[in-house]
Amino acid sequence: MKVTTYAYVSAAQLVRVVAVPKGQGGREMQLLRQGAHGPLVRKLEAFAPLQVTDRVALTAIETAGQFFPAGKDLICEGDRPQGMLVIGQGFACQYKLRENGTRQILAYLLPGDVCDLATSRLDRMDYAIGTLSTCRAVWVAPWIVADLQRRPAVMQALQTAARVNEATLRAWLVNIGCRSAVERLAHLFCELYVRLRAVGLTKDQTFLLPITQVDLADTAGITPVHVNRSLGTLRRAGLIERKGRHFTILDLPRLAEIAEFKANYLQLDEMASERDRSTSQQLRAIGPHPHVSEAQPRTF
Repeated sequence: MKVTTYAYVSAAQLVRVVAVPKGQGGREMQLLRQGAHGPLVRKLEAFAPLQVTDRVALTAIETAGQFFPAGKDLICEGDRPQGMLVIGQGFACQYKLRENGTRQILAYLLPGDVCDLATSRLDRMDYAIGTLSTCRAVWVAPWIVADLQRRPAVMQALQTAARVNEATLRAWLVNIGCRSAVERLAHLFCELYVRLRAVGLTKDQTFLLPITQVDLADTAGITPVHVNRSLGTLRRAGLIERKGRHFTILDLPRLAEIAEFKANYLQLDEMASERDRSTSQQLRAIGPHPHVSEAQPRTF
């Protein structure tokens, strides 16, 4: 699919809430005073201590944008990169297609994730970005990105986010190159849980997982049949459960042990609250390795 237009958040939307005098303000400022932070603010505040005006500006951005259906390309391979993409809701991915139509998913973009296309330093995109579920996405114009980068804490957070994206890509390379199918999926589920928990989108160890077995296959570099078999193995070991789009990790330490998962590459611990730290401590308190074996495919 070809992208028709960039739905940029406007400068007026940003200035409208940044220039609010103390004691006044619209819905964004009221929400911030009540402690209601969206995924973008929560994600970046894990990387740097944001000022109130930083939070207001970021809230204005993540509440803008538009909704896209699942399977929609937000930017195509070969397009000129410009501005910054922010995911407000839903799941998207970076991917590449081969000439025979097979797809390799390179990264998941979750709520609060930022993709600064200007940092690629390429004249043309060498990968595409598409939605895996219904998404609210925000294109932030280059001049607004420049304004954000003049804010020291936001600049620090964006730079850290870019480094985390690179570290995550390295972790995925190791995952595909060195682990079995069961271990690959176990690692992916641990990562998704930690990332979604950091932006307030988990309840206990349950979260929405609006992706298909085909998506998982294209992520892990295996066939959908192999995905089905591996999911059955994890389920019968008492490690995971899925009801509709609700995914639950039943035993996080054991799942992390299978995957050799360590969350340090995500850099979400330094500014985390005590509530968020508890899961990191749980990941370090790994129990015995469960017995997992290949089995016949079952419905997930």
